[in-house]
Amino acid sequence: MKNNATPFPTVETCSSIGRENHTVVADMDGTLLRGRSSFPYFALVAFEAGGALRLLMVLLSAPLAGLLYYFVSESAGIQVLIFATYAGMKVSDIESVGQAVLPKFYSSDLHPESWRVFSACGKRCVLTANPRIMVEGFLKEFLGADLVLGTEIGTYKGRATGFVLSPGVFVSEKKAEALLKEFGDKRPEIGLGDRQTDFPFMALCKESYIVQHNPEVKPLPNDKLPKPIVFHDGRLVLKPYPIMALLTVLWIPIGFILACLRIAAGSLLPMPMVYYAFWALGVRVTVKGNPPPPVTKSSGQTGVLFICSHRTLLDPIFLSCALGRPIPAVTYSVSRLSEIISPIKTVRLTRDRETDASMIKKLLEEGDLAICPEGTTCREPFLLRFSAMFAELTDHLVPVAMVNKMSMFHGTTARGWKGMDPFYFFMNPSPAYEVTFLNKLPLELTCSSGKSSHEVANYIQRVIAATLSYECTSFTRKDKYRALAGNDGIVAEKPKQKAIKVNGC
Repeated sequence: MKNNATPFPTVETCSSIGRENHTVVADMDGTLLRGRSSFPYFALVAFEAGGALRLLMVLLSAPLAGLLYYFVSESAGIQVLIFATYAGMKVSDIESVGQAVLPKFYSSDLHPESWRVFSACGKRCVLTANPRIMVEGFLKEFLGADLVLGTEIGTYKGRATGFVLSPGVFVSEKKAEALLKEFGDKRPEIGLGDRQTDFPFMALCKESYIVQHNPEVKPLPNDKLPKPIVFHDGRLVLKPYPIMALLTVLWIPIGFILACLRIAAGSLLPMPMVYYAFWALGVRVTVKGNPPPPVTKSSGQTGVLFICSHRTLLDPIFLSCALGRPIPAVTYSVSRLSEIISPIKTVRLTRDRETDASMIKKLLEEGDLAICPEGTTCREPFLLRFSAMFAELTDHLVPVAMVNKMSMFHGTTARGWKGMDPFYFFMNPSPAYEVTFLNKLPLELTCSSGKSSHEVANYIQRVIAATLSYECTSFTRKDKYRALAGNDGIVAEKPKQKAIKVNGC
């Protein structure tokens, strides 16, 4: 059935059966994605690669870009946004944001009908006005696109100039010209678009379908995504539409002062008072389960080892807050600033198995201890593989399920400086932590009863995952850093020392 305002039928009428040998060419904003505006994604690149001032620059340019877009030409409006976002920015930073940050936001807005048709075809091409450097990583890795034709931006000595290279922004006839240049006389079987400026390239396809804008259409559910988003980076929690972007810029100075107050309260007050101070300052801490009482040295018993799921580097601090007493924590290296402001004792692991095992045993002889065996944080409802070493060191194991809630900023990063992690977490208007103490592991499920350390670690991972309704994975810290930062997360701090994992629990 054709739409009265267009010469093409709607995408809902397109059959997706028997398309394995067909080629599809689709627009991106408003077609593959439900949203028609690319502003939030330019704003994300601006903030994550350029900071708050760059985001402010993009915000100030938005009215001019909108006027040009709607009253002069789409091309002129997009060029303004491109210049405000990219001028002077490192190309490597743009590519990094495109790989590590944008996929989470793009995948949450996939149009179900467009994806049904797009995914059914054997060869997939995307034709978009967006800068190719910004979208290519997501389209190829997560949507299986074979070819991405997008606007090319100029560069000089590794930095973007902010100007667009010939033939210009891919809109209207420019899209048709790019399609002809790539495919020649071999016309693609299907063309998908959503607006009048897509009609020229759609007319060159054997079949073309229009994607009507409908705010009531729900995005593709998470369980039907072509590739699950396990790892993603970036500080912003919500997609920065213009109003949200403005609120973010205005909140940052207020939030930073509030974060300093909250951190000072946690660092300077006695731990039994921290819980109440956090509540007074808008930080919500919920405690569930029955935590074990502290072990006295006179009893002759070693301390309890708390096995925590890992959401931020603040996990051991909120564990201590929930218990009302400071619990030392072993870490996989945190920033020096985080160590200075930490209200609890932190001990770095050396990555040498014998040295670390000896150190943990010694700490347990002194009292309770916390460890996050995943080795790094994960934001999504997944648990990474648990390192099994802890299971060999004690039978007094208490699993702890940690959950946090943030409304504006993420308190973790793989690409940025982790010294700011606690500040970003506490910059949220009302951050929350939920600490759930599970039952102490029965003796028959520990290594002393013949279980292997891997069996114990995997069991605790499953118990915590079941409590949180999370999914267990075999991903490791190395997998995360390769996906988000393009490295193994290893750096040599000093020439004569072994390489250690960087930044953060």
